[in-house]
Amino acid sequence: MPKPPFLALLLLLLISSTPFPTACARSFVCNLDKFFTYDPFAYSLAHLLDELVEFGSVEPGENFYHKTHDDNIGSPAYGRSSCSGSLTVHDCHSCLKLAVKAMKRWCHMAIGGQVELGECGLRYEQYEFV
Repeated sequence: MPKPPFLALLLLLLISSTPFPTACARSFVCNLDKFFTYDPFAYSLAHLLDELVEFGSVEPGENFYHKTHDDNIGSPAYGRSSCSGSLTVHDCHSCLKLAVKAMKRWCHMAIGGQVELGECGLRYEQYEFV
C-alpha cells in the first residue's frame, strides 16, 4: 500500500495537470456516493449545472438557489451558485463555467459536491440543503 506522502504528491500532480487555472481554487469537496450514467439524477444534475451557470451569473454578489423539477424524471437535484460582487456578469459567467468543469473533473459521478474558486463557487446535492 502506498505511503501517505506518495498519495498527497499524486493528488497534487493530478490537480496541477488540470486544463484550467487551479491557482485560484480554494476548495472542493465531493460526496463519496456515486450515481450511474443513466440514473435519472444524471439528467437532473446536467440540467441543474447549466441553470446554475446561466442564472447564477445574472447578478454577481447574490446567491442563486435552484431545484430541478422532478415531475417527469423522479430525481431532483438541488444547487447553489454565487460570484463575488466585484465581477462583471460576463466574468461571473466564465468563472461559473470553470467551476462546473472543475466539479465534473473532481467530483465525477458524485451525488453531491462543492467547489470554490477565487471569485465564484457552486454546490449541488441530491437533497435540499438550504
